[in-house]
Amino acid sequence: MTETGAPPSHSRLPAGTSCWVLTNGMAGFESQVIGVAEALGLAPEVKRVSPSPPFKWLAPWGPAQPNETVAPPWPDLLIASGRQSIPYARMVRRKSGGRTFIAILQDPRIDPARFDFVWAPAHDRLEGPNVLSTALSPHRLTRQRLAEEAALFAPQVAHLPHPRIAVLIGGTNAVYRLTEDVAARLAADLAAIAERHGTGLMVTPSRRTGERQTRILKEALKEKPAIVWDGTGANPYFGFLGLADAVIVTCDSVNMAGEAAFTGKPVYVVELEGGSPKFRRFLDALYATGAARPFRGELESWVYEPLNATEEIADAIAARFAAKRAQSKKG
Repeated sequence: MTETGAPPSHSRLPAGTSCWVLTNGMAGFESQVIGVAEALGLAPEVKRVSPSPPFKWLAPWGPAQPNETVAPPWPDLLIASGRQSIPYARMVRRKSGGRTFIAILQDPRIDPARFDFVWAPAHDRLEGPNVLSTALSPHRLTRQRLAEEAALFAPQVAHLPHPRIAVLIGGTNAVYRLTEDVAARLAADLAAIAERHGTGLMVTPSRRTGERQTRILKEALKEKPAIVWDGTGANPYFGFLGLADAVIVTCDSVNMAGEAAFTGKPVYVVELEGGSPKFRRFLDALYATGAARPFRGELESWVYEPLNATEEIADAIAARFAAKRAQSKKG
């Protein structure tokens, strides 16, 4: 599947630079690669691959399953993410004769030296001369989008008092559990904050939150100054971020935490049951930035410089892309 967006108004790369972004279609991967491409000032062509066995099982080490959408003419830049994308990135590098600049987001699980650039989150502890690590992940959020989404949803929250808190609820994943007991404790803490501090709550559950957990939140907050998104209509996620004075986010999503820290507003992290050494390293690194603190049912206030890994990654790719072009001209 391919899609082409409108050309951005500013580019870090030469005019006419062609770009593909390639993933298995998972929203987290796709948001990251598109976000970096857009930060570079490009309108990427989106390609999604879903190899079948045995190609799926052999990724990232095995060959790429033939796919008619991943075919010449090869782009100037390919940004890929996810294990299933790696065989295709290797194939494009080989078939383009090395002309296509290959940028990989997330640990490719093979030697990063096989690509032109690799970004990996710092908690992955990946190292190499062409590897950039940051505490937070890239995303598609921009100042303009925050402002536009805030304006779009402002009428819906006009009745809520300040301070307004965006509450971003993830859910159970491979390492964390959002149980009904945890949801009940969180709901009680949110209700207490609304009672003690007169806060307005803007709550966005996700697909992973669970129907019962969402019901618990709605029931606890039904008499409070709160909105709990019901999953219908336009997603208010970015609008709530733009309208918030502070953000509460569950710890299960690196992307949600990074988008919250982009706002420059105090970020409180709800640590769920479970965890892993990798997520522990991520959370500790996030707290070390000064953007976030563990949520303990109380409100504080602090300031920090908004965090933006997307721009840092785009700058690094642009610099390496230019260096490679200059080197090829010399050759």
